[in-house]
Amino acid sequence: MFNVIAFFLSSDHDEYRPPVWKSYLYQLQQEAPHPRRLTCTYHGMISREEADQLLSQAEGSYLIRESQRQPGTYTLALRFGNQTRNFRLYHDGKHFVGEKRFESIHDLVTDGLITLYIETKAAEYIAKMTINPIYEHVGYTTLNQEPTLKKHLTHSPEAPDGPAPAKDDCNAEERVHTFRGPHWCEYCANFMWGLIAQGVKCADCGLNVHKQCSKVVPNDCQPDLRHVKKVYSCDLTTLVKAHNTKRPMVVDMCIQEIEARGLQSEGLYRISGFSELIEDVKMAFDRDGEKADISSNAYEDINIITGALKLYFRELPIPLITYDAYPRFIETGKITDPDKRLESLHEALKLLPPAHCESLRYLMAHLKRVTEYEKDNLMSSENLGIVFGPTLMRAPELDAMTALNDIRYQRLVVETLITNEDVLF
Repeated sequence: MFNVIAFFLSSDHDEYRPPVWKSYLYQLQQEAPHPRRLTCTYHGMISREEADQLLSQAEGSYLIRESQRQPGTYTLALRFGNQTRNFRLYHDGKHFVGEKRFESIHDLVTDGLITLYIETKAAEYIAKMTINPIYEHVGYTTLNQEPTLKKHLTHSPEAPDGPAPAKDDCNAEERVHTFRGPHWCEYCANFMWGLIAQGVKCADCGLNVHKQCSKVVPNDCQPDLRHVKKVYSCDLTTLVKAHNTKRPMVVDMCIQEIEARGLQSEGLYRISGFSELIEDVKMAFDRDGEKADISSNAYEDINIITGALKLYFRELPIPLITYDAYPRFIETGKITDPDKRLESLHEALKLLPPAHCESLRYLMAHLKRVTEYEKDNLMSSENLGIVFGPTLMRAPELDAMTALNDIRYQRLVVETLITNEDVLF
């Protein structure tokens, strides 16, 4: 038995510690039976008994048959452990029998045989994998961090449920990930088996772990700038943690530029700038970060900068007013009594993650300053509510009519936030 050894810099940056990657599961994957396709893969409507007879000659052999019990549906029959196993087979452009989706039946069977073999041979070993983790020695933890809530696990396209909105304060994100070549879990040090979607990868720090290990990984990672490759379309909390700032630099820099030279501009935020130049600003932030040049020398038209700021909020994967908080804010917009609306809005703000709430506070204070120049720019809190309502708030999976009806409440919420910014925050 061999050991694969890697060295990681520890959290105190003074010494290297050598966690030893465990090879047992890797060896089992190497021993797993290989797929054996029959001369004819599809056998039409045959019985389980006939399929069993056809596959009885070799471990790993497989065929596809039409179900006799449910005509029009298909079954993958697979020989493993001296018996034939039958799985309902689905196809939606890719082939699957469970969460993982494959380009070919052969790949599906290869992955299935690996999983069956390892989980049969090493069930007890797998159940104890999380004992004595190596996580503390691999350099993903940081000191003096405030505790955060459990990371939210979102699925990649391999998982049928699709991405779900984050429900916690940190919004750190782990995605089911396909690793090319052998990879070991950086929590338990065991091999990550399978052909695709072998584990999950933290979008903040890059930690690679088994899906089951991700449930016990401490929430003390720090986003690594190497893994935050852009500014736009990046989770807001992840971005501010990575850059160790209160708010995204896009918000700070754009607002500062607008207040320096644009508060008296007629139609501020209502008039759109040239979309190509707005895209240029976006690319500049993604490429250069806080070094992006958005001065009047680079972009004379202030509407380019307002457009870039609005685009940033529109492209957030989790809106500034989050999916979880959205229903509460909409209900607040429906309240007609001004005092009760303010009270409800104050409670709704508590539902936002800290970075979202701080960014919203900063934006509302800015928009209130915009309204102080209403005689020049013609932008009242109502007009700004119309512009920013759909930009800051959006609900997933609403039917078109409900979404249309929500627009007026979105406007009322933003208008109230602007007018009462000093009281609410």
